[in-house]
Amino acid sequence: MTQLEISPTVLAEYDFDFDPDLAIGPDVADLLFRDAHTANAFTDGPVSDAQLRAVYDLIKWGPTAMNTQPLRVALIQSSEARERLVTHMAEGNKAKTLAAPLVAVLAADLDFHDEMHKTFPVFPGAKDAFADEAMRTGSATLNTSLQIGYFIIGVRAAGLAAGPMGGFDADGVSQEFFPDGRHRALLVVNIGQPSDEGFRPRQPRLDYDEVVTTH
Repeated sequence: MTQLEISPTVLAEYDFDFDPDLAIGPDVADLLFRDAHTANAFTDGPVSDAQLRAVYDLIKWGPTAMNTQPLRVALIQSSEARERLVTHMAEGNKAKTLAAPLVAVLAADLDFHDEMHKTFPVFPGAKDAFADEAMRTGSATLNTSLQIGYFIIGVRAAGLAAGPMGGFDADGVSQEFFPDGRHRALLVVNIGQPSDEGFRPRQPRLDYDEVVTTH
């Protein structure tokens, strides 16, 4: 058997592909974080149901308190639904919402505890832990916000770009797409393949030492 010879140059390039402080390679880190931007314009390329299912099947594993999973998603696909949504969007978000290949309304189920017999069956009394409405609403909002972060990363993992927007009438959107009154819309996200002019210049981020303290 001939011994495989690897030149020092190739070995150095191989080592460079694996950051010892991360469990993922730089290409994945770039895709999910460093090169990913909020998209403001998209190509005409469609977003398939298979892609959205793959995104959800990935992000559903993200942790929430007592596995509550309060995130609910309304996919806005038809022209009629898009027009209804746009009436509640801030002026600066109307045109890009109309043009995006797909739009998702991400909402918190304020009565998520009704599903806890499915999500936390090991604790039969889990629903009772959220009997207080104010506490339940706060938990739903916090944990849905966590899931929204997972959702955006999941969209990027599918090779798509996300354009999250908070500029909309939350009460109006909630009533429009969740008329049962138990859901609160928290974010609207445009989804698709970004166009060349879809990204604004990257804005600065705070450094580690500006954010992290040790006690």
